[in-house]
Amino acid sequence: MDEAAVHRLLREVLDGRRSIEEATATLARLPYADLSFARVDHHRTLRQGLAEAVYAPGKTPEQCAAIVAELLAAPSDAAIVLTRADAAQANAARDANPGATSTGPTLTWRHAPARPERIAVVTAGTADLPVADECAAVLVAHGLDPLRITDVGVAGIHRVLDAAPELIDADAVVVTAGMEGALASVIGGLTGAPVVAVPTSTGYGAGLEGVTALLGMLASCAAGITVVGIDNGFGAACAILRLLRSRDRSGV
Repeated sequence: MDEAAVHRLLREVLDGRRSIEEATATLARLPYADLSFARVDHHRTLRQGLAEAVYAPGKTPEQCAAIVAELLAAPSDAAIVLTRADAAQANAARDANPGATSTGPTLTWRHAPARPERIAVVTAGTADLPVADECAAVLVAHGLDPLRITDVGVAGIHRVLDAAPELIDADAVVVTAGMEGALASVIGGLTGAPVVAVPTSTGYGAGLEGVTALLGMLASCAAGITVVGIDNGFGAACAILRLLRSRDRSGV
């Protein structure tokens, strides 16, 4: 249930197109539905402006499919996201719920209308693409069309400098980088837009599966960078969406 669905429901009652009893039955599904193995949050979008996300690891294929079906059955226009799905989970969810858009292990349904904001999703290396893809898929589900800037790590600093005009023009930037995570500091120094940094687990021995990049981003000398967890492209997208929701409410 999102704000648009609530407004639509109240307008239908006001116009006589829906009875009070029918509206009450609709609202009775809120704020969550108990499926015994999961309590599906139908108020997430209304509270936060973010799609309810189904985290696939640890769930059976049948559970993934059932949770997505419950979300699709709700009277809402909100996007639905299934993340980190393996082949069996993705197939079960798609078979039970047609219309999915698949981006690697991320599946989405019922995309939001297009938004005009310019969001850049940047990778330091090609190996960081899976994390950036997860981030971009979530942004697309929420109506954004992110600009992808790929393989511009600091080992060839001229590559990111060539992209400076696009970065400066962006409303927000997501930077995914492994190794020592330095790209976030470089981009944070180039643009005045909000920067969300995602450390990735790519890198050699001293990279410590993303810990070095995480600490490097947290210690960045570029002030104001937001840092999410290792390989958390989904979290980076949600940070951007919260920022945009704040802008929408302030009218900026």
